[in-house]
Amino acid sequence: MMRLLSAALLTVSACAGEQAETGERADAFLAAIAAHCGESYGGKVVSTDAVDADFANEALVMQVRECSEGALRIPFHVGDDHSRTWVLTRTEAGLRLKHDHRHEDGSEDAVTQYGGDSGAVTATRAEFPVDAYSIDMFQREGLTASVTNVWAMEITDTMFAYELSRENRFFRVEFNLTAPVPAPPAPWG
Repeated sequence: MMRLLSAALLTVSACAGEQAETGERADAFLAAIAAHCGESYGGKVVSTDAVDADFANEALVMQVRECSEGALRIPFHVGDDHSRTWVLTRTEAGLRLKHDHRHEDGSEDAVTQYGGDSGAVTATRAEFPVDAYSIDMFQREGLTASVTNVWAMEITDTMFAYELSRENRFFRVEFNLTAPVPAPPAPWG
């Protein structure tokens, strides 16, 4: 009985330590992005999927626009389309990524607020497997290919990247953090 109790206490202690480390990495990841608050950066598609040709031919700009304790709003501008905002928030277990999509009048798109909670997190990279809310929405909207999405964000001293991956699909855009660009118009949301 005493061995069982000791083993249980060690397991709880190890889990608490692991959760604390994940939290520290999540905080470091958010802080690295928040250091760019108020700045905008140009980017380019670096993946080679033919379906991304339209994106590759547009001016791509990320803007670290709103930074508060435990939350960041990062509009992603694609040419004249200002409808997309990445929303990163700190959760008890790590990070959450949501995609806020709006129409020109500011109303929510039918496909919005999708994303997931962080799986793997380091100080420089976070991965977000699709959550149950998003799976339900994708199925309702006929976007069944998206039910296995995994999004990722990565940051170094010189680059920020956003990724989407699933079977037979990989999209990655990288932004140059060494050369700020003028801020695009503020999107809705």
